[in-house]
Amino acid sequence: MSRPRRGESLLPLITIASDAIAVEAAFLFAYWLRFRTGIFSALGFLHEDAPPLQGYILASLFVIAVWLLLFNARRMYGTRRNVNLSDELINIIKVVSLGMLLVMSAAFFYRTFSYSRVVIVLVWIIAICGVFAGRVLMKALERQSYKHGRHLQRAIIIGGEALANQVYTRLHGHLSFGITITGYFADAPAQFPQGIGTASYLGPLASAPEYIRSEGVQLAFIALRAEDHQRLFELISECEGINVEFMMVPDLLDVMTSQVRVRDLEGIPFLRLKGIPLTSWERITKRAFDITVSLVILIILSPLYAVIAALIRLDSRGPVFFRQQRVGLDGQEFTMYKFRSMVAGAERLDTTAGLGIRSDARRTALGRFLRRTSLDELPQLWNVLRGDMSLVGPRPERAHVVRQFGTVVPKYLDRHRVKTGLTGWAQVNGLRGDTSIDERVKYDLYYIENWSLAFDIRILLRTLRAVITFREQE
Repeated sequence: MSRPRRGESLLPLITIASDAIAVEAAFLFAYWLRFRTGIFSALGFLHEDAPPLQGYILASLFVIAVWLLLFNARRMYGTRRNVNLSDELINIIKVVSLGMLLVMSAAFFYRTFSYSRVVIVLVWIIAICGVFAGRVLMKALERQSYKHGRHLQRAIIIGGEALANQVYTRLHGHLSFGITITGYFADAPAQFPQGIGTASYLGPLASAPEYIRSEGVQLAFIALRAEDHQRLFELISECEGINVEFMMVPDLLDVMTSQVRVRDLEGIPFLRLKGIPLTSWERITKRAFDITVSLVILIILSPLYAVIAALIRLDSRGPVFFRQQRVGLDGQEFTMYKFRSMVAGAERLDTTAGLGIRSDARRTALGRFLRRTSLDELPQLWNVLRGDMSLVGPRPERAHVVRQFGTVVPKYLDRHRVKTGLTGWAQVNGLRGDTSIDERVKYDLYYIENWSLAFDIRILLRTLRAVITFREQE
């Protein structure tokens, strides 16, 4: 039977306490900024006499209760093994904003005490920052706990072929995920010299339920072929009553990348396997977001553009910008811009030098730094502003590459159903440069079929983190 682990109750309790402290601190700090400093008077705000602090403290207790309930309703208390910080920030903004609307509604009807609108706005901003900072700290503490082998979730893999090998290779040895894989079940030992072939073979599929029951396994990754799915149903049925979580890894590209939906027409149910990726309103929303963000960044970073341009001129002969034809939305070609990071004319040697390699001898001294920091990609913001590209989307390729892969890689051309992007879901998951085209296509199509503005923001935040930590981009 699965045994409860102390960390799974302790960490959520600490997180709740951290959130409560952050919200209370937000009220106190906002009150102090508004009424105990001259900052807002200097900014031209009307002078307000300081109301009793007790009124804000009482309000904070109500707000803390509301926000904690909202966080709990969004399942934001618990171990955070599979949650990244960009998702966490988006959820925090949503919950805090909703909570603030509820608080403002309550304040409207509560006439006994008048709350400063400036304080309310400050609480909203400071609470988001404070709660997120607490979540960052808790994430770090949780990962450190996992790295030291504490509170790990015991997991097994059901399957022993290529898909199972991929799961094991991705997850084994990464204790920071909070998972330790004890072995795998398959009808025969895996025939891989590396990867899952080095893991413990626990027996045939039929013996998995008893092992799960006796060893207290909490998580089972299902990595079976389509023809084995009947055996999967039997396995799940035999595990009825056991506290174990099953996570199935899709083995079919169509299943993995399509939004399967049921639609009723005149009483007849139809399965929609593929639809239009973006509605008209979603295209407008995405375009407005692209224009706003790219314009702001271009203005802010304009001095940096001038510095990089001057350094390129000093570093080597040739133009500042590298221009190349790439394929975008609906297969239409456009001119993509980058800061030049290679010697002039290097593109003529693409076929002999190799694409996407990290040690390309054609790169200049400055170019290696620009690639490492992704600063060479900055001119593509002009492509975004013009409408050739989006901030987020599949990375654009050259026409001959599209023709080559379009004939051999399933669904490769479906990448052009949306605008190509400066960054993408595949890139933030490590699929850049000299990596599997098939894997990139899977991630690109998943993004297309599951687009949302929140998804774009999440990818941009993860891209920013990669740039700050100097992870080389494509």
